[in-house]
Amino acid sequence: NFRLTLAAAALIAALPMLQGCVAAAIGAGATVGVMSAHDRRTTSVQADDEAAEWKATQQIPEAYREAAHVNFTAFNRRLLMTGEVPSEEARSTIGERVAKLDGIKEVFNETTVGPASSLKSRSNDGYITSKVKARLVDEKTLSANHIKVVTESGTVFLMGIVGDREAKVSVQITRTTDGVRKVVNLFEVVSDAEIKRLSTISTTNTSAPAQPAPVESR
Repeated sequence: NFRLTLAAAALIAALPMLQGCVAAAIGAGATVGVMSAHDRRTTSVQADDEAAEWKATQQIPEAYREAAHVNFTAFNRRLLMTGEVPSEEARSTIGERVAKLDGIKEVFNETTVGPASSLKSRSNDGYITSKVKARLVDEKTLSANHIKVVTESGTVFLMGIVGDREAKVSVQITRTTDGVRKVVNLFEVVSDAEIKRLSTISTTNTSAPAQPAPVESR
């Protein structure tokens, strides 16, 4: 009985923290939902891109897995490969295998032959990515959530569905960010009319905001 009482007391004490975790999870989910709704890709393409990234990692042959460090980034059914591979044969083999994945219409094989990058190098790449993203967010003339930023050994790859002006502004911001060695522009540039059409679709698909709860005075 003592153990049951102790367990019950511990559970009651933990409830506020559990509620906080649930609220945080719900909040994170809501944020992802809002970003998804404002994406210029359809929700089905977004799901396909996420699945493609996972499927691509499974295409690395066992013989290369220990020596290879390959990252896969998919956007609008276009797949970017970055990182390091042990040989030119490994590079071409992995590239050919991911190109056969269902739903992938184009592959950019930007891997290099050499030893896997160090933890320090990867950390620096993450820092560069965060700086580029922060500067894109600060730029009021474009919406940063339409742009995907990937950094590998100081080279920044830009992906997304953007207009011509958005592409030029994004490239200029990225190339003038401290630490960036090179910029690779992989944007899909579309007309202003197409941007407007895509924006209209994403707005239409957005769920209506929740109504405030009624207040009853006692």
